Amino acid sequence: RKEYVDLYVNYKFNKSVQKPFEDFMQGFLRGCPARNWKMFSPEELQVLLQGHPRFDWHLLEKNVIYAKYTASDQTIRNFWTVFHELPEEKKKMFLVFLSGSDRISGYGLEPFRFCIADPQIENPDESSPYASTCSLTLFLPR
Repeated sequence: RKEYVDLYVNYKFNKSVQKPFEDFMQGFLRGCPARNWKMFSPEELQVLLQGHPRFDWHLLEKNVIYAKYTASDQTIRNFWTVFHELPEEKKKMFLVFLSGSDRISGYGLEPFRFCIADPQIENPDESSPYASTCSLTLFLPR
């Protein structure tokens, strides 16, 4: 029985996926040659390819640039109060809305900067916030 289980496990985890894995590895190495990525540990490579999965949201707030707003404006204070009360999943959804991705590059939040701008529209009550993902700008009506 032990030999049967060992052979079955080997088949399921190794033999049955050998060809698809070899194809994947060949394509991966074509886009990222081994000499370039062997210097990274598996954890570093994962962060480099996928970005950071966890964030210091207060650092994100600290890095914001304001256009036609100041950090002390009531709209901005209200925004950050509501933002920090959101669950982690909703905060990541905000990143998707702002940047098109729920991850930050491997460099982390320290260099990540976005702008909160006042779109200066006539009737702000009739407008919703919107974002420019190219310029990482959140247009937040007063």
